[in-house]
Amino acid sequence: MAPQPLLGGADLWRPVAAAHGAGWATAAALLLLASHLAVLLVRRRRGRNAQPEAAAAPAPASAPPSSASGVEGLVTEDDLRHLVGSLVLGELEPEREGWEPVISKGNDDVSYRAWCDRPTAGPPKYLSITTYERCSTEQLRDFYMDNEYRMEWDNTVTKHEQLQYDEDSGVEIAQTIKKFPLLTPREYILAWRVWEAKDKSFYCFIKECKLPLVARQKKFVRVRLLRSGWCIRKIPGRDACQITVLHHEDNGMNVEMAKLAFSKGIWSYICKMNNALRRYPQHHSPSLSILTMQKLMKKFPQDLETAIDASPSASQSTPATAIPSTQATRTSPCKLTRKKSSRQMIASGLLLVGSIACLSRGRSNLGAQLAMAFFLKKAFKQERESGSSTSRAKTGVTTSSR
Repeated sequence: MAPQPLLGGADLWRPVAAAHGAGWATAAALLLLASHLAVLLVRRRRGRNAQPEAAAAPAPASAPPSSASGVEGLVTEDDLRHLVGSLVLGELEPEREGWEPVISKGNDDVSYRAWCDRPTAGPPKYLSITTYERCSTEQLRDFYMDNEYRMEWDNTVTKHEQLQYDEDSGVEIAQTIKKFPLLTPREYILAWRVWEAKDKSFYCFIKECKLPLVARQKKFVRVRLLRSGWCIRKIPGRDACQITVLHHEDNGMNVEMAKLAFSKGIWSYICKMNNALRRYPQHHSPSLSILTMQKLMKKFPQDLETAIDASPSASQSTPATAIPSTQATRTSPCKLTRKKSSRQMIASGLLLVGSIACLSRGRSNLGAQLAMAFFLKKAFKQERESGSSTSRAKTGVTTSSR
């Protein structure tokens, strides 16, 4: 039996003689596409009609931040006590507490370790310890809390605006907008407090909050859950400090995709953050975020500080335990791989093979081919946008490393 010739480009896209009833299928497919386009046009027209009304009424959030009452109970010392207890348990032996190792890498400037707690439902929780050489706790604190400077080096943060604060309690509220590739921008309405301990270590607890002042907007997805806290302390006997972070967030992303994105992209982000930290001393005068933080920062509770000094972790806080594990992968300063991940290549290959198989079937009619062509165009457009986003991220890290 003679082998079948391979289909060329013209053969692949040439309409095949329709079987009985294929005309109805073609008409149905065309009608479906036409209705889809009609819906898009109606939505776009409604959006244009709504724009003048939105422009006429300025957003209340545009008002300058001011001291306000009623927000003092959003972040309390009980939140701080819970954070400290979790950090003490997590820093001792994370694996014995049920945390699963995710990554352990480092170079001469920065070392990073992270663990993950995967609940039966919902997004995972993360515990991380980052060590910065030749850095003071005050510098690292200001760097982490400088949201204006973050918008310069972190391309995911597109907007940050202070909304309210309370001088008595030290609670501050702000709105942050983050943009991720191929996703609707995420809106964060967050409240936090910062505490300073007597040994120049610093603590911060952040949580989501509801603020009637900021109305929901359809162009953003408001994050419904975020609980995050960190502790910055000096490493005894070394010119270095470390920040321990506990983070739990539900931003509406697919859980498995979020896990994969974290494990594959977090080290590149840490390297980019380290480069921005090294440039921070040459930054401009203190930003509004830093001035507000310095005014609102509170002293660490004395009874809690006494409890920390008496805890087992305090006696074990030596240079040996503060240094990241010797099993950490030592890498050159923030090198990035230039190859696509195997999962992305496999997914692209399966998409191409499956699409060719669907389009080259002898019974495919014109309507099916048009529908598949529409899907292919959209799919490959998303892949190109994803690739360009990755390329821009790599370019940014390479530039900052110079």
